[in-house]
Amino acid sequence: MSLSILPSQCRAARALIDMDQAELARRAVVPRHIITDFENGSLTPSANNLAAIRAALEAVGVIFIDENGEGPGVRLRKAREQ
Repeated sequence: MSLSILPSQCRAARALIDMDQAELARRAVVPRHIITDFENGSLTPSANNLAAIRAALEAVGVIFIDENGEGPGVRLRKAREQ
Protein backbone atom coordinates (compact mmCIF):
# COMPACT_ATOMS: atom_id res chain seq x y z
CA MET A 1 0.00 0.00 0.00
CA SER A 2 1.27 3.43 -0.93
CA LEU A 3 1.69 6.04 1.77
CA SER A 4 1.37 8.84 -0.75
CA ILE A 5 -1.76 10.92 -1.13
CA LEU A 6 -2.96 13.22 -3.88
CA PRO A 7 -3.83 16.90 -3.45
CA SER A 8 -7.47 16.07 -4.26
CA GLN A 9 -7.52 13.42 -1.54
CA CYS A 10 -6.19 15.92 0.98
CA ARG A 11 -8.87 18.48 0.06
CA ALA A 12 -11.60 15.83 0.15
CA ALA A 13 -10.42 14.46 3.48
CA ARG A 14 -10.49 17.91 5.06
CA ALA A 15 -13.98 18.50 3.68
CA LEU A 16 -15.24 15.22 5.15
CA ILE A 17 -14.13 16.18 8.63
CA ASP A 18 -14.70 19.95 8.28
CA MET A 19 -11.05 20.81 9.00
CA ASP A 20 -9.42 23.93 7.61
CA GLN A 21 -5.86 24.11 6.30
CA ALA A 22 -4.59 25.86 9.42
CA GLU A 23 -5.87 23.10 11.69
CA LEU A 24 -4.38 20.38 9.47
CA ALA A 25 -1.05 22.19 9.48
CA ARG A 26 -1.16 22.42 13.27
CA ARG A 27 -2.01 18.73 13.69
CA ALA A 28 0.59 17.62 11.14
CA VAL A 29 3.20 20.04 12.56
CA VAL A 30 4.00 21.50 9.15
CA PRO A 31 3.87 25.11 7.95
CA ARG A 32 0.45 26.07 6.59
CA HIS A 33 1.91 26.99 3.19
CA ILE A 34 2.90 23.33 2.76
CA ILE A 35 -0.79 22.35 2.93
CA THR A 36 -1.91 25.25 0.73
CA ASP A 37 0.75 24.71 -1.92
CA PHE A 38 0.25 20.94 -1.92
CA GLU A 39 -3.52 21.22 -2.34
CA ASN A 40 -3.22 23.71 -5.20
CA GLY A 41 -0.64 21.55 -6.96
CA SER A 42 2.32 23.90 -6.78
CA LEU A 43 4.35 21.79 -4.31
CA THR A 44 5.02 18.14 -3.62
CA PRO A 45 5.82 17.93 0.10
CA SER A 46 8.81 15.98 1.34
CA ALA A 47 8.11 12.36 2.24
CA ASN A 48 8.20 13.25 5.94
CA ASN A 49 5.73 16.12 5.56
CA LEU A 50 3.40 14.05 3.39
CA ALA A 51 3.47 11.23 5.94
CA ALA A 52 2.69 13.73 8.72
CA ILE A 53 -0.26 15.15 6.76
CA ARG A 54 -1.63 11.69 6.06
CA ALA A 55 -1.15 10.59 9.69
CA ALA A 56 -2.91 13.68 11.02
CA LEU A 57 -5.93 13.00 8.82
CA GLU A 58 -5.97 9.29 9.61
CA ALA A 59 -5.83 10.09 13.34
CA VAL A 60 -9.24 11.75 13.09
CA GLY A 61 -10.87 8.96 11.11
CA VAL A 62 -9.99 9.46 7.45
CA ILE A 63 -9.23 6.36 5.41
CA PHE A 64 -7.36 6.82 2.15
CA ILE A 65 -8.45 4.60 -0.71
CA ASP A 66 -5.65 3.83 -3.12
CA GLU A 67 -6.33 3.66 -6.81
CA ASN A 68 -7.72 0.21 -7.64
CA GLY A 69 -9.21 0.61 -11.07
CA GLU A 70 -11.79 3.18 -9.99
CA GLY A 71 -9.44 5.88 -8.82
CA PRO A 72 -8.19 7.11 -5.45
CA GLY A 73 -10.52 8.49 -2.81
CA VAL A 74 -11.22 8.99 0.86
CA ARG A 75 -13.84 7.88 3.34
CA LEU A 76 -14.45 8.03 7.06
CA ARG A 77 -13.83 5.15 9.42
CA LYS A 78 -17.05 3.74 10.81
CA ALA A 79 -17.82 4.87 14.33
CA ARG A 80 -17.40 2.12 16.87
CA GLU A 81 -20.58 1.08 18.54
CA GLN A 82 -20.64 1.52 22.29
